Amino acid sequence: MQNIQQKPAQASGTLTLGGDLKVYRLGFGAMRITGEGIWGPPANKQEAIALLRRTLELGINLIDTADSYGPNVSEELIAEALHPYPEGLVIATKGGLLRTGPGQWPLDGRPEHLREALEGSLRRLRVDHIDIYQFHRPDPKVPFEDSVGEIAKLQKEGKIRHVGLSNVTIDELARAQKIVPIVTVQNHYNLSKRESERMTAQQSEEMIDICARQGIGFIPWNPLSTGALARPGSTLEQVAKKHNAQPSQIALAWLLHRSPTLLPIPGTSSIKHLEENVLGATIKLTQEEFDAINQGRQQ
Repeated sequence: MQNIQQKPAQASGTLTLGGDLKVYRLGFGAMRITGEGIWGPPANKQEAIALLRRTLELGINLIDTADSYGPNVSEELIAEALHPYPEGLVIATKGGLLRTGPGQWPLDGRPEHLREALEGSLRRLRVDHIDIYQFHRPDPKVPFEDSVGEIAKLQKEGKIRHVGLSNVTIDELARAQKIVPIVTVQNHYNLSKRESERMTAQQSEEMIDICARQGIGFIPWNPLSTGALARPGSTLEQVAKKHNAQPSQIALAWLLHRSPTLLPIPGTSSIKHLEENVLGATIKLTQEEFDAINQGRQQ
């Protein structure tokens, strides 16, 4: 019990990815440690480094980033703060997006770009292979199989341990699996909004269930959003009060309850917010509470 109090992320339980990467189910998304618009360096570099070190103290052992966060800044900060990496820390990164300015994310799924992006991530993270390398978003100008095929080649070359996908459809997951084993899918999903520009809410739910059946980690990005569900007097607020918790913490507990292979990675630039988020892993909802919150969303 004492270890859970000191390292609350461990209360989220574990999931083994690809047969050999054991992670606690509440991770950290390192997008917001960069500057405004996910562009350039953070306003306070030392705070960002302290934040990253605090993630490990809280029991987190899965950190998710991308070469496009900054660009490059997030990966560089992770290496500066945590290298040499402790045993058991899993760093997942992504490639396939360019950055041309704050808030701008052009696609580039060309095989030559993905190879170049991977090599850059290896240098910045100071590793000889990436634990989980995720294709950030399919590029309609490039055949999907060409992009995934190049990542599979990089895995065979020993530069990638496991392969993940991000912002993909159910069909794209199946197509990718014909080329290379997939250990994670990172798509938009949270308590208040399940759909994305590429998936309906029903398809998102189906994707989560597919991942659960196959033992694939489903990483929901933007996991903390509660929207109007946290309005005064709402079911979510009532459950939060019962647990002496914030609605965002209940949102994380709800996600952890939703599926045994779901891996929330809430991100922040604040140590206080990080500590608050991680406590969500210690909240165990009953099935009745889970169902009531879900029903409250539909009202």
